Amino acid sequence: MIEQVEPGNVLFLDIETVSDKPTYDDLNETFQELWRIKSKSVRRSAEEADDAEIAASYKDRAAIFAEFGRIICISVGSLRREKESGKLTLRLTSFYGHDEKVLLEDFSRLIQQHYGDPNKHSLCGHNIREFDIPYICRRMVVHQLPFPAMLNLSGKKPWETKHLLDTMELWKFGDGKNYTSLKLLAAVLGFPSPKDDIDGSDVGRVYWEENDIERIATYCEKDVLATVQLFLRFRRAPLLEEGQVSFVRQS
Repeated sequence: MIEQVEPGNVLFLDIETVSDKPTYDDLNETFQELWRIKSKSVRRSAEEADDAEIAASYKDRAAIFAEFGRIICISVGSLRREKESGKLTLRLTSFYGHDEKVLLEDFSRLIQQHYGDPNKHSLCGHNIREFDIPYICRRMVVHQLPFPAMLNLSGKKPWETKHLLDTMELWKFGDGKNYTSLKLLAAVLGFPSPKDDIDGSDVGRVYWEENDIERIATYCEKDVLATVQLFLRFRRAPLLEEGQVSFVRQS
């Protein structure tokens, strides 16, 4: 199937998320109690946790839940084929900032204008079916934003969401038992790892303590580039070289 996909019709993406507040103590009483309940499902110990453990679990895990976190960066990549050489080029763009509603609106506008037809276009990412896409959709509901056609997934049958290309699902080949990281696949398939600076566990600290959202955007873009390389590996196509990749920031 992936060999039949036209690369120019695919939007590659990755998101970075943080907890909605810097610490558990910054939550109001309602959300503190709600996190106390939620934390039972994310802590390894079955024993009752004290306040310090609950606060630590919020710092470590809240970002992965759309009800307790928010998106601070969406990086996207688009492939184009040069007419003369026939080589593919990749353009990477990041929507990032402190106002989640604005970056979601900008991302949605990009999809509507350039990738609006689920029968023609595709969205591609690593584990996007279980994380990125549901997270984006849930946060759009929070901000009461309309869904573009590509994200209007409620009630859709599996064959109606074929425009969501998940590279982790492609690697499973029907094996649903475990998660395979992008970093591991980069090592196995011989392309540069995206993790050469920070990793997912550092994003909250870099955002809340260092206030370095540019660094987070760079990290997110590297994930998109790695996803594109993985996509090309699945097609048995040449990997992109440095001169074939360009970066355009939007903030």
